[in-house]
Amino acid sequence: MLEACHERVQRTLALLERLRDHVRQHGADGNARQAARDVLRYFDIAAPLHHEDEERHVFPALLAQATPGMRALVERLQQDHVAMAADWAAARRPLLALAEGHAQSFSEGDGAVLDRFAGRYADHIRTEEDQAYPAALSRAEPAALASMGREMARRRGAG
Repeated sequence: MLEACHERVQRTLALLERLRDHVRQHGADGNARQAARDVLRYFDIAAPLHHEDEERHVFPALLAQATPGMRALVERLQQDHVAMAADWAAARRPLLALAEGHAQSFSEGDGAVLDRFAGRYADHIRTEEDQAYPAALSRAEPAALASMGREMARRRGAG
């Protein structure tokens, strides 16, 4: 489920990039406004749930390994979550303005904010998939994984 969330994040980041290209070429038309709403919805609702999943399930499993390297990795990922939330607060402003029809394009400053947000997210995902998830999975029992999946689904209203 965690990796599936990462796939959705990557698809939404790709949508954000296509949106930026579209706005450069066509302005803030109806398609652009809908894409902006889609990006806003994902990062306002689903992404925070995903971060909570990691904070509840992945990071404690990694900290249980108690190695200095693993503690440093978890601290970095936790710091990323804080920074990503701040990046999103800044990135959502120009997206919301576009979605609501108050902006017809993204400024150079908006582009820098959107680049920082997308870049940090992409780096964070790579670190989790290359280091954190394999380490957590190597120690997880099947019953614990099933319980984790049920809890994640329950918090999303599916269980």
